[in-house]
Amino acid sequence: MNRFVDRLLAALLLAIGMLCLTRVYFALGGEGAGDASASARLAFFGAAGVFSALAALLFWAGLLPGRSKPGPAIPLFGRGAETQPAGRPRLRQLFAVVPFLAVLALVADQLGPWSRQPQDVGKSLTAEQAAPSASKGEDVASAPAPAPEALERPEQTAAPPPPQGANPGASAKSAQPPAPASPSEVALAPSVSPPTAAPAPAPPPQTVAPLPRAPPPLPTQPDGHREPVVWLAVAPDGHSIMSASTDRTVKLWDIDGKRLIRTLGVHKDMARTALFLPDGARALTAGDDGEIVLRQLSDGAALHVFSSGQNGGVNKLAISPDGKRAVSGHDTGRVIVWDIEKGSVLHVTPGHDWSISGVAVSPDGTRAISGSIDGTLKLWDIGTGKQLRSWHGHERGPYGVVFMADGRHLITGSGDYTIKLWDLDTGREVRRLEGHSGTVYALALSADGKRLLSGSLDGTARLWDMETGSETALFDSRSGPVYAVAFAADGTVLTGGYDRTIWDWPAGGGDGVVLFAGAPE
Repeated sequence: MNRFVDRLLAALLLAIGMLCLTRVYFALGGEGAGDASASARLAFFGAAGVFSALAALLFWAGLLPGRSKPGPAIPLFGRGAETQPAGRPRLRQLFAVVPFLAVLALVADQLGPWSRQPQDVGKSLTAEQAAPSASKGEDVASAPAPAPEALERPEQTAAPPPPQGANPGASAKSAQPPAPASPSEVALAPSVSPPTAAPAPAPPPQTVAPLPRAPPPLPTQPDGHREPVVWLAVAPDGHSIMSASTDRTVKLWDIDGKRLIRTLGVHKDMARTALFLPDGARALTAGDDGEIVLRQLSDGAALHVFSSGQNGGVNKLAISPDGKRAVSGHDTGRVIVWDIEKGSVLHVTPGHDWSISGVAVSPDGTRAISGSIDGTLKLWDIGTGKQLRSWHGHERGPYGVVFMADGRHLITGSGDYTIKLWDLDTGREVRRLEGHSGTVYALALSADGKRLLSGSLDGTARLWDMETGSETALFDSRSGPVYAVAFAADGTVLTGGYDRTIWDWPAGGGDGVVLFAGAPE
């Protein structure tokens, strides 16, 4: 059981504790809270709430023994991967089971016979409200129920009953309308003119702001992606593009003909990454299903499937320049090095404590970088699988990670909205690029290494001059977050994102055009 499961269980236990304590809080002032059975229930729920909160704290801090850990000489990957219990699991089970018994008690408390007490209280209040009328000599039992007409017409007001001891005949007489006045009496009555109403003030002038003009709807095409585009890759010859989407599909597009060549493959879960191999005839695609599939571009046939097994879904994937190695980062925090030619696993590293958000391979293919959602960056030796350096580079996860051409510098874009340039020899920050107002989700470096393209959840892509660190162009999609960026062979900018569309933008900035539209909603 990994740390993520512990913390998820801690959150659930904390919620149970809050439910128990809330039950105690609202019951303390309620009717019947002072009887013996109610007091016993409140004492139980109070103890269960404190116990659940304590269990949540221990699970969150990882202080309870009994976690599973890899056994000695047992691989972390493959069918032979096993775990053995450590510590005293009974104590761990006690802290996990008791709060759930409290949940059963809460359900029983709501469905038990004592849960009908509020209705009895309401009946007693009704009786108390009727008592004052009875003390005044009125027969409450014989009082007729209000007629349905009275309930439907509340504007009618019943006349009050005559006071006790009054003469019924006098009451009947007083109830009769007075006789009309004689003509002389009417003539002698002074006339009263009705008051003159003051003229209503003229309304002040009013200005109503119109609604902003909605942008024109985006074009659609039936064979486009049905959900956001999260990855773009340009073929080595520059004539085609691969895109991966949360709709689980990977598609291959013809740039010159502006058409879909084919849906290259479908993953069992969200597709995350699609990379061309250097030979231009094959590709690697990966997704949340934990599979990395080697595909043939000519027909999409799956040539080999690399399964991560219990190491979790593949968040990010990178390949070496020679196409012989691949490095994958997983939602369990592990980093795996694969031998593509032999179809085997080279290394499975414990990696990070949190899910991997970005990976990259150095230009010489000897090192790899991995970044986690907690902001930690780790440098690895691909040949040996050993960690060379680790440092906390960002306040949040580095989602975009690329090596500079010299292999000694690294660029990262993060959830803290910044882009940083690092010196890998020292682990120090060399430069910081700021301008985005949302998570920097993707990075791409031009072939000459002079321009950097960034895509952000703020809905923009930006072009940066790496020599000066200045922003040179802004591309505003005005249609949601940008999840994927790439440079086309002609130097233009490609973006994909929430709107399911692949855009083409001029390198100098300005409005983009829809290169490949998404499917109709």
